[in-house]
Amino acid sequence: QVQLVESGGGTVQAGGSLRLSCAASRGISSINTMAWYRQAPGKQRYLVARITSGGTTNYADSVKGRFTISRDDAKNTVYLQMNSLKPEDTAVYYCNVYPYINIYWGQGTQVTVSS
Repeated sequence: QVQLVESGGGTVQAGGSLRLSCAASRGISSINTMAWYRQAPGKQRYLVARITSGGTTNYADSVKGRFTISRDDAKNTVYLQMNSLKPEDTAVYYCNVYPYINIYWGQGTQVTVSS
């Protein structure tokens, strides 16, 4: 089992940037795929980006070209660099493994993008 703590959210204007971090309570080098998910008010949580231990990445079409996921296994941390933010990116962002495991969900970090 692993505990995941997200941080780095905040309120930014459209076009701005944020960098989210996800700190794991134990080593993640043995976890093949880590991922970021988001949930907007009134909507279901869905996958935003994922990264394998080998560095292969995949992105939702809505964030492709704007978001970059990375991982630092030495620091047990996964990052999400978000650029050119849009109001529709407003959501609570969570990290988890892929596919997700329910008991791993943390509190998430709120991202609000104003127009």
